[in-house]
Amino acid sequence: MATRMPARTRAPVTSDPVPPPPMTKTSTRSIRSPCVLWVSGMYPPHDLRERLWSVLDPIEGSDAAHRAALPPDTRPASVVVPILTSAPSPRVVFTRRTATLSRHAGEISFPGGLADDGEDLSSAALREVEEELGIAPADVELVGVLPSVHTHVSAILIVPFVGLLATDPRFTPNEAEIDSVLEFPLEDLMTVGAEREWEWEGHRFRTWVYDMDGEVIWGATALILQSLVGRLRP
Repeated sequence: MATRMPARTRAPVTSDPVPPPPMTKTSTRSIRSPCVLWVSGMYPPHDLRERLWSVLDPIEGSDAAHRAALPPDTRPASVVVPILTSAPSPRVVFTRRTATLSRHAGEISFPGGLADDGEDLSSAALREVEEELGIAPADVELVGVLPSVHTHVSAILIVPFVGLLATDPRFTPNEAEIDSVLEFPLEDLMTVGAEREWEWEGHRFRTWVYDMDGEVIWGATALILQSLVGRLRP
């Protein structure tokens, strides 16, 4: 079992500080692909690993590339998109932030945070997984990188790494930050995404939303998830 790390003060990397779009909004474009059988348990974890390697960007060289492209006055951060491969059907792991936090309280996100000075982004992502969920870096196999997401209001560039958990982990959430750990089947996530239009302070936006039986994934987390789902589709 991983040694728990002390809690650290750090900015979350979930999304810009605006509320989620109402689930009753019109102008919705849903994505429902019939080509998701390969993640349904009919294929072994090795095939999923190979598929991810083929569609994700390589980790080697990604740190330098993202830092070179960092917009002015923007801080680098990273997250891990954890995928459990020990279950019959692969499951994606999310965290729900505690309701007492000053920012992004109660939101669903991936484990992650700001990189420390001199720390490479993949190491930062693995450190955050250990600090938030108690999972040792050695138990997470990073298999690739997704396109970065820039949260303009908070001026953070989020670099998402996809990580596989081959054994069923015993999560020990950091109670100061994490209210609960959520797991959703990858197959279901590939069928429920919806692009919604909504209005905030006089401006109209389009955003991806995933409604998992009332558990709403939106903002930067939904953008990262949609990037993963889009690459996995045939």
